[in-house]
Amino acid sequence: MKKMKYDVVVVGGRIGGSTASLFASKNDLDVLMIEKNQEIGTPVQCAEATSSSTFKTLEMKPSSKYVCNEIKGADVYAPDGTHGHLEGGYAEGFILERKLFDKQLAIESAKAGTDIMVKTTAKDLIRKNGQICGVVAKHMGHTIEIEADMVIAADGIESGIAKMAGLKTHQSPQSLCSCAQYEMVGVECDPDYLQFYFGEKIAPGGYAWIFPKGDGIANVGVGVRSDTGTAYSFLKKFTSTMDATPVELNMGGVPVQGPVKRTYADGLMVVGDAAGQVEPFTGGGIHVTAQCARIAGEVAVEAIGKENTSGNFLKKYEKRWQKEVGKDLKQSLKYRKIMDKLTDKEMNIVAEFLKEQDLESIPKMAMLGFVRDYPQFLKLLKDIL
Repeated sequence: MKKMKYDVVVVGGRIGGSTASLFASKNDLDVLMIEKNQEIGTPVQCAEATSSSTFKTLEMKPSSKYVCNEIKGADVYAPDGTHGHLEGGYAEGFILERKLFDKQLAIESAKAGTDIMVKTTAKDLIRKNGQICGVVAKHMGHTIEIEADMVIAADGIESGIAKMAGLKTHQSPQSLCSCAQYEMVGVECDPDYLQFYFGEKIAPGGYAWIFPKGDGIANVGVGVRSDTGTAYSFLKKFTSTMDATPVELNMGGVPVQGPVKRTYADGLMVVGDAAGQVEPFTGGGIHVTAQCARIAGEVAVEAIGKENTSGNFLKKYEKRWQKEVGKDLKQSLKYRKIMDKLTDKEMNIVAEFLKEQDLESIPKMAMLGFVRDYPQFLKLLKDIL
């Protein structure tokens, strides 16, 4: 059996894995990143939208190499078609070509010194005296023993590595949003704005989206949490009236229950979808994953420098990401749970009210008038405020 030795082995070569590898390698650690697929960036499992904060975290500038389109805001549609418009702020950002972006991020990591092995699957953990110290992997039919002072698991929602470590990262069907998305050609939409559609008949427990990539190309998708039909069946229905042609279909699950309870163990840190580091309300995870994975890379540098990779030391990783993004994720989960309770009729009422308001500062008198007319929303407003 072939044996290898590194400071850190990172399992998974998407945004979480490449970011953690990048910031560990930048600080002179000897890092190996392994990816089960033969090409980093495929298949796409994302609607490909992100905010400018992602690039600040990565210390990269947006590039036409992998940015398809810049977004100015969003249009949101209630079940009855009532339309709200969001300009700038949280709603602005970029549409990426993830096939190219993920690969470029891996390239940046490689330039910083990371070794990368594709078509390589982690099969087991190596332990010494209860401490995780590497992985056993399969590469092109050969078994490899990769010893490392630390393992970073960035292997997605199924995260076999975290489960092997004894962490409770299992996602139930109720905690996942099932998604299906076409990349379509000939989509008629405003190229500067995202579109979101809500309603039980459109996307029960989630929403449908149109994310323009430019030149009449757009990602058109549906995310649902429902047993009334598959995400694909709702996607087919949503796109049935569009005079557009699909050129790619992607399907997958997104964790929307908030982060897992523990994201570290002796010799191990967990990042990205594997750790549930996704906004529960929107299902967006690129910017959150990048932020948490950078922290993991930096904590790895500190831990190995101090020759202390115990769980007691690595809880510093969890404390840091909780401090930076934990509050936002909790708020996002609260909003998602509130939306879950709304009927289509109630969504229409809220949308009609919000359509007439400045969302940055809704007057108290307007709020009081709304509650007077619709007292059933009093608890909802208390939860939000």
